[in-house]
Amino acid sequence: MVRVRVRQHVNPLANKYQAPANPLDWGKVYFQPNQPLHLDIGCARGQFLLQLAQIEPSWNFLGLEIREPLVNQANRMRDELELQNLYYLFCNVNNSLRSLLSTLPTGSLQRVSIQFPDPWFKNRHAKRRVVQPELVAELSDYLIPGGMVFLQSDVEFVAIEMCDRFAAHPSFQRQGLGEWLTENPLPVSTEREIATQKKGEPVYRAVFTAIKAESS
Repeated sequence: MVRVRVRQHVNPLANKYQAPANPLDWGKVYFQPNQPLHLDIGCARGQFLLQLAQIEPSWNFLGLEIREPLVNQANRMRDELELQNLYYLFCNVNNSLRSLLSTLPTGSLQRVSIQFPDPWFKNRHAKRRVVQPELVAELSDYLIPGGMVFLQSDVEFVAIEMCDRFAAHPSFQRQGLGEWLTENPLPVSTEREIATQKKGEPVYRAVFTAIKAESS
């Protein structure tokens, strides 16, 4: 399959990305919609989930991506492999996540990954970064207690900011003593992760666990 070319960065605040995605009919998306769900936010070309879906057939996988041509190509690859536990959706996660998750089978969201998000280096572009406090709060409402959030980036300040935002929410607890993980806890690496490591450059990784917040 010809590798589709797209712009590397897309501004999620642009007018064309302000319409929220429509809720999904999960019974049509997955052959077994009640299986545990792994949500990958910013799935890019979808290769990470494509491999995971074959390794872990007892899980469902959902990749969200703002660059529509990548989503279309990823779904074609899924169809070629006839994978019934994998789906890619074009959307702006920062205005679509709650409507998508609100119709999920109860207790199905058990794992979330956010890997190498666009860094948006300039301070005036900080609101374009995907991990905003609102996104963390939305995930806290649907990720089951004990569910995992895996974060990684090759840009240290982005990794720190993502961790700070999850750490600031009472429903999430960082695993370990605050140090970066030396290994990816999942059985598949992303294309960006592999390329970064081949260059001998660091990858900053952390895992958070969803906990039941203490009632006041």
